[in-house]
Amino acid sequence: MQRDKWPAPERGLVLTHFLTVRDVARAREFYAGVFGGEVVLEENPCIVKVANTWIIMNPGGGPTPDKPGITLKAPERTDTVSAFMNVRVADIAAFSTEARAKGAEFLTEPIDRKAELRCYMRDPDGYLIEVGQATGMLEGIYADRSGTSQ
Repeated sequence: MQRDKWPAPERGLVLTHFLTVRDVARAREFYAGVFGGEVVLEENPCIVKVANTWIIMNPGGGPTPDKPGITLKAPERTDTVSAFMNVRVADIAAFSTEARAKGAEFLTEPIDRKAELRCYMRDPDGYLIEVGQATGMLEGIYADRSGTSQ
Protein backbone atom coordinates (compact mmCIF):
# COMPACT_ATOMS: atom_id res chain seq x y z
CA MET A 1 0.00 0.00 0.00
CA GLN A 2 1.16 3.56 -0.70
CA ARG A 3 2.52 5.44 2.31
CA ASP A 4 0.68 8.67 1.41
CA LYS A 5 -2.66 6.90 1.97
CA TRP A 6 -1.85 6.39 5.67
CA PRO A 7 -1.56 8.95 8.46
CA ALA A 8 2.10 8.02 8.95
CA PRO A 9 4.55 10.85 8.22
CA GLU A 10 8.13 10.14 7.26
CA ARG A 11 9.12 13.09 9.48
CA GLY A 12 7.30 15.68 11.50
CA LEU A 13 3.62 15.05 12.15
CA VAL A 14 0.18 14.88 10.62
CA LEU A 15 -3.02 15.90 12.35
CA THR A 16 -5.99 13.53 12.15
CA HIS A 17 -9.43 13.63 13.70
CA PHE A 18 -10.84 10.70 15.71
CA LEU A 19 -14.59 10.25 16.05
CA THR A 20 -16.35 7.84 18.37
CA VAL A 21 -19.30 6.60 16.32
CA ARG A 22 -22.36 4.43 16.91
CA ASP A 23 -22.28 2.72 13.51
CA VAL A 24 -18.91 2.52 11.73
CA ALA A 25 -20.37 1.55 8.34
CA ARG A 26 -22.84 4.47 8.38
CA ALA A 27 -20.15 6.97 9.44
CA ARG A 28 -17.70 5.59 6.86
CA GLU A 29 -20.32 5.97 4.10
CA PHE A 30 -21.05 9.56 5.19
CA TYR A 31 -17.42 10.76 5.19
CA ALA A 32 -16.47 8.86 2.04
CA GLY A 33 -19.63 9.91 0.19
CA VAL A 34 -20.35 13.49 1.29
CA PHE A 35 -16.70 14.57 1.41
CA GLY A 36 -15.40 12.37 -1.41
CA GLY A 37 -13.12 10.55 1.01
CA GLU A 38 -11.07 7.47 0.25
CA VAL A 39 -11.60 4.51 2.57
CA VAL A 40 -8.11 3.44 3.63
CA LEU A 41 -9.24 0.90 6.23
CA GLU A 42 -12.84 -0.28 6.67
CA GLU A 43 -12.76 -1.02 10.42
CA ASN A 44 -10.73 -1.45 13.59
CA PRO A 45 -10.30 1.48 13.22
CA CYS A 46 -12.03 2.83 10.13
CA ILE A 47 -9.79 5.35 8.35
CA VAL A 48 -11.09 7.65 5.62
CA LYS A 49 -8.69 10.02 3.89
CA VAL A 50 -10.52 13.28 3.15
CA ALA A 51 -8.56 15.86 1.14
CA ASN A 52 -5.38 16.47 3.15
CA THR A 53 -6.39 14.78 6.41
CA TRP A 54 -7.71 11.52 7.81
CA ILE A 55 -10.84 10.84 9.81
CA ILE A 56 -10.45 7.85 12.09
CA MET A 57 -13.62 6.23 13.47
CA ASN A 58 -14.34 3.47 15.96
CA PRO A 59 -17.20 2.57 18.28
CA GLY A 60 -17.00 3.66 21.87
CA GLY A 61 -15.50 1.60 24.61
CA GLY A 62 -14.05 1.53 28.06
CA PRO A 63 -10.60 2.33 29.37
CA THR A 64 -7.49 0.81 27.80
CA PRO A 65 -3.94 0.63 29.18
CA ASP A 66 -2.95 3.76 27.23
CA LYS A 67 -6.02 5.78 28.33
CA PRO A 68 -6.82 4.54 31.84
CA GLY A 69 -10.05 5.83 33.33
CA ILE A 70 -11.31 7.17 29.98
CA THR A 71 -14.45 5.89 28.23
CA LEU A 72 -15.20 6.83 24.62
CA LYS A 73 -18.82 7.53 23.73
CA ALA A 74 -20.53 9.03 20.70
CA PRO A 75 -22.11 12.42 21.46
CA GLU A 76 -25.65 12.77 22.69
CA ARG A 77 -27.83 14.75 20.31
CA THR A 78 -27.75 18.16 21.94
CA ASP A 79 -27.53 21.84 21.12
CA THR A 80 -24.36 22.15 23.23
CA VAL A 81 -21.00 21.25 21.68
CA SER A 82 -17.44 21.86 22.80
CA ALA A 83 -15.63 21.19 19.53
CA PHE A 84 -16.42 20.75 15.85
CA MET A 85 -14.77 19.98 12.55
CA ASN A 86 -14.09 22.91 10.25
CA VAL A 87 -14.12 22.26 6.48
CA ARG A 88 -13.12 24.84 3.89
CA VAL A 89 -14.45 24.54 0.34
CA ALA A 90 -13.82 26.45 -2.88
CA ASP A 91 -17.53 26.78 -3.76
CA ILE A 92 -19.95 26.49 -0.85
CA ALA A 93 -23.07 26.62 -3.04
CA ALA A 94 -21.90 23.68 -5.16
CA PHE A 95 -20.68 21.75 -2.11
CA SER A 96 -23.92 22.18 -0.15
CA THR A 97 -26.04 21.21 -3.17
CA GLU A 98 -23.97 18.05 -3.77
CA ALA A 99 -23.85 17.18 -0.06
CA ARG A 100 -27.63 17.52 0.29
CA ALA A 101 -28.10 15.25 -2.73
CA LYS A 102 -25.99 12.67 -0.85
CA GLY A 103 -28.15 12.94 2.26
CA ALA A 104 -26.31 15.56 4.32
CA GLU A 105 -28.45 17.69 6.61
CA PHE A 106 -27.55 21.36 7.09
CA LEU A 107 -28.78 23.56 9.92
CA THR A 108 -29.15 26.56 7.53
CA GLU A 109 -28.29 27.68 4.04
CA PRO A 110 -24.85 29.35 3.74
CA ILE A 111 -24.86 32.76 5.46
CA ASP A 112 -22.66 35.71 4.48
CA ARG A 113 -20.49 36.52 7.52
CA LYS A 114 -18.49 39.23 5.68
CA ALA A 115 -15.19 37.33 5.90
CA GLU A 116 -16.72 34.12 4.63
CA LEU A 117 -19.85 32.30 3.60
CA ARG A 118 -20.62 29.74 6.30
CA CYS A 119 -23.11 27.08 7.35
CA TYR A 120 -23.16 24.03 9.59
CA MET A 121 -24.18 20.43 9.09
CA ARG A 122 -24.29 17.33 11.30
CA ASP A 123 -22.92 13.88 10.61
CA PRO A 124 -24.99 10.73 11.39
CA ASP A 125 -23.73 10.70 15.01
CA GLY A 126 -24.59 14.34 15.60
CA TYR A 127 -21.10 15.80 15.28
CA LEU A 128 -21.26 19.42 14.16
CA ILE A 129 -19.31 20.33 11.01
CA GLU A 130 -18.71 23.91 9.91
CA VAL A 131 -18.50 24.41 6.15
CA GLY A 132 -17.09 27.69 4.92
CA GLN A 133 -15.81 29.51 1.87
CA ALA A 134 -13.36 32.40 2.25
CA THR A 135 -14.71 35.57 0.67
CA GLY A 136 -14.12 38.96 2.34
CA MET A 137 -11.10 37.77 4.31
CA LEU A 138 -9.29 37.44 1.00
CA GLU A 139 -9.82 41.21 0.59
CA GLY A 140 -9.06 42.18 4.21
CA ILE A 141 -12.73 42.22 5.28
CA TYR A 142 -13.41 40.32 8.50
CA ALA A 143 -16.46 39.27 10.50
CA ASP A 144 -17.84 41.53 13.22
CA ARG A 145 -16.38 40.96 16.66
CA SER A 146 -18.45 39.05 19.21
CA GLY A 147 -21.21 41.15 20.71
CA THR A 148 -21.73 43.22 17.55
CA SER A 149 -23.96 42.66 14.54
CA GLN A 150 -23.82 39.07 13.35
